[in-house]
This record gives sequence, structure tokens and C-alpha cells, in this order.
Amino acid sequence: MLRSVPIFRLLALAAIVLNCGLAIAGPYEDALKRFSADSFGETEIAIKDMAASGAQGALPALEALQAGRLSVAGDTVFYLDGNGQATDAATGSRLAGIPADGKVVRLNNRLRRALENALGGLTLFSKDPARRLQAAEALFKSKDTNALPGLEKAISAEPVPAVKKALVEAEAAIMLARPANTAEALGAIRTLRERGDQEALAQLNVAATSLADPAVRSAAEAAVAAIAQRQKLLSVVQNVWYGLSLGSVLLLAAIGLSITFGVMGIINMAHGEMVMLGAYATFLTQEMFRAYAPGWFDWSLAAAIPVAFLLAAAVGVVIERGIIRFLYGRPLETLLATFGVSLILQQSIRTLFGPTNREVTAPAFMSGNFDLFGLSIAYGRMWIIVFTLAVFAFLLFLLKATPLGLRMRAVTQNRRMAASMGIRTAFVDSATFALGSGIAGVAGVALSQIDNVSPNLGQSYIIDSFMVVVFGGVGNLWGTLVSAFALGIGNKFLEPVAGAVLAKIAILVCLILFIQKRPSGLFALKGRAVEQ
Repeated sequence: MLRSVPIFRLLALAAIVLNCGLAIAGPYEDALKRFSADSFGETEIAIKDMAASGAQGALPALEALQAGRLSVAGDTVFYLDGNGQATDAATGSRLAGIPADGKVVRLNNRLRRALENALGGLTLFSKDPARRLQAAEALFKSKDTNALPGLEKAISAEPVPAVKKALVEAEAAIMLARPANTAEALGAIRTLRERGDQEALAQLNVAATSLADPAVRSAAEAAVAAIAQRQKLLSVVQNVWYGLSLGSVLLLAAIGLSITFGVMGIINMAHGEMVMLGAYATFLTQEMFRAYAPGWFDWSLAAAIPVAFLLAAAVGVVIERGIIRFLYGRPLETLLATFGVSLILQQSIRTLFGPTNREVTAPAFMSGNFDLFGLSIAYGRMWIIVFTLAVFAFLLFLLKATPLGLRMRAVTQNRRMAASMGIRTAFVDSATFALGSGIAGVAGVALSQIDNVSPNLGQSYIIDSFMVVVFGGVGNLWGTLVSAFALGIGNKFLEPVAGAVLAKIAILVCLILFIQKRPSGLFALKGRAVEQ
């Protein structure tokens, strides 16, 4: 009899554990059974009960439901994973096969919203910080009061400051939607005011018009005014950033033209086609990487820079030696000849690659955006600005600290005097044209990331390039830099008011009036010119 006591105790303990396990799993299993009713009402209850159960299998089952992969076959609720294999939603075990009589659980818009709220609450405790941040943003938009208890626990346990801040903002949005007291509402308004974005502004606008408490309404109105003022300032700064981004593109396209125009005094209408050749060189380089070194694809853009420079420089030397050197001192003939060369290059590319756009893929480090004090900064544009300034610094070094740069500056200031001092002006002309064309090819590498790679790519920038060069001062790199950014910023501030086309026309009219008063541009070259 004494020996049987431990056996009975063990059996009793096992029964208790089994009952506890069933009690824990019961709400989740009962929720799963509701899917068999094939009713939107029952499905909504099932979603809420599954989220409230906190069961381990709730998250994958609800994610499968959201993706349309949750099905019911008799009493079995199962979902398909990424490999098409069936998993029992109740136990998490793999099924031997996909049940033949399985029916996908239906959803409507109301259920999708309930599902988003449920997933938001479940992913608050995910191991992945990105998923927790995503859940916080979802709750900020949905303002689901049922998630408030879990949200408070998540805030106290959150180790990542950025995620914790998002969780606190989501809590403030929920509290402001249904405030329990004045102190709670005022605290929520302070939190949303610190957030200061458009979504916070929308919620504060609702609070300022719907809440009855005068103190809360007054605080909400003050917060709305403060955020609106900040948004105006951010809009100005954002336009400046967009202008700098556009200016960097104009600078890249015009900087090579500034060199050739300043040294050689020719109007090169084929300069845009050098940009186009650089873009196609980028396309071909990426195709080579895709075929022979796909693991190194992110380096394809860096590899395309020397390829584009050498290709465009070689074509530039051919043009200068074959055509332009016979036309020095005859600007009209040079303009017509280079215009004909541009048509030939366009048609050649159209014949080789076709008239359609070619795809050039951005590397991983140039993809996406990031937020900086409320500004949306695209990685691609940021790297183009950095690249443009690096090219500008390289050209300054070349002109100021190398023998070739000294000769180029001498020829720019006084060609006859430079020739009389023994400088081979013909060689300087060829080197200058090759350098300007090569820089245009490098510009094509950058422009391939923000524009369509097509035979007409260069035509989009040739007029703007001449505007930049003339406005800044022919042959002056600093003038080209200032004029490119000035025109870019001015264009971005005029576009919201006048539209893209009228803004460009207004910029052109202002430029014409400026040139009437100052024909040499912003920064005129200084030197003892004997060619008056």
C-alpha cells in the first residue's frame, strides 16, 4: 500500500500538468476551431482570441492567414510554408501531405484590419528589432486599445532606444484617441509633438477638434501650430537638399564642357553624347559582372568609372583629331560639325543597342532612404553628391598641381603667349578635349542611376550644361560649381510654384538678363589676354 502512494502521486501530478497544458492550449485551439464555420464574424473572433492567447503557434498561423495560406480541412487547420509543405496550426507539426478537401480561409477588409492589429500586438515581443519597430508603427496607425496592456509590457522590456521611442509614440496615439483623463491626454500630446511628422499632425488635428476638455484642445492646437511651423522649415530645407542633388547632376554634366569650352573656345554639341557613352559603358560593365562575377556585382559601378572615362576620352580624341582641329577659330562650323557628330553617335548606339531603355541596377549601398532630422535622404542621391565633389576636387588638383594643369591654364588665359613660350597647344587641346570627354563619361556613370539609359540621354543635359558654364564663367571650375548648385536650388524652389516647364523657362529668362549685365559670368577668368 505504501509503495502505491508514489504511483498515485505521479499520476495525479501528470493529470495536473496535462490539465494545465490543455488549459493553456485551450483558448488557442478553440480559436482555431472557429475557422471551420466559414463565417467572417467567427473568423474575426478567432483572430482576436489567437492574439490574446499568446500561443507560440499564433504568429505563424496569423501570418499565413494574412498571406492567404491558411486553410481548413474538416477539424484540421493548416497552413503552407514557403516550400509548399503543410503544417498543422494547432501542433506546429508537419503533415504528411496537403489535405485534398482544404479550403482557404476567406478575408474581407474588416478582417484584414483586425489581422494587422493582432499581428502588431504579437510581434511586439519578436526577437528581431525591425519587426518590433514595424509592429509599433502599425499600432501607431491603428490605435488599437486592445493592444495597450501588451504595449506597456513591451515598453518596459524594450532594450533598443529607437524601438522604445516608437513604442512610446504608439502608446501616446492610442491614449490620445481615447484619453482616460486630462494628464494622460496632455502627456500624449507632448509625445506626438516631439514626433512632429505628418501622421502625428493628423492625429493632433483630430484631437484639437474632437476632444471636449479645453486644456487638452488648447495644448493640441499649440502642438499643431508648432508642428506646422516645423514642417514649413523642413520643406525649405528639403527643397535645398533636392536643389543640391539636382545641382550635383548639372555639375557632373557641365564640368567637362567647362574645361573644353574654356581652353579651346569651341561649342561642343556632342558633349551630351559623351555622357550617354558613359551610361552605356556602365550598362555593359554590369552585364559583364552579371555573367562572370555575380558575387562582386556591388563593385560593378566602381569598375564602370574607369571604363566610362577611357571610352569617352578615346572617342573625344578621335573627334578632336579628326574634325575639330581643322575648325579652330570658326565657332559656327564647330557647332554644326559637333552637332552632326552627336547625331551619328546617337544613331550608332540606337543601331547597336536598340531604341529602348537599358536597365542599370543600383548597388545595395545606393538603394533605399534614411531619415535625418525629419528629412528624407536617398542614398543614391547622397552618393552622387559625394562622387561629384570628389571629381571636382580631382580636377582642381589636376589644374593646380600638375604640369598639364599649368599648361591648360596658360592656354586658357593666352593661347598665343603660351605657344610662344614653347607650350604645344595642339597637344594641350587634345589632352583637354580627352579630359573633358572622359569626365562627361564619368558623369554618365552617375546619371545611369537616376535617369533612363537610352540613346537620348545626353540631349536632356546639353542645354543645362551650357547654361551652367555660361552662368558660372567660361573655364572657371569654381564658377561652374556655384552656378550648378544655384541653378539647381533655384529650379527646385520655383517648381512647386510655377511647374517644371515654367520654372525652367523662368531660370532661362533670368540667366539671359544676367548675361546682359555680366557677359563674363559670375567668375570671369583673369589674365593678360593679348587676343582682344
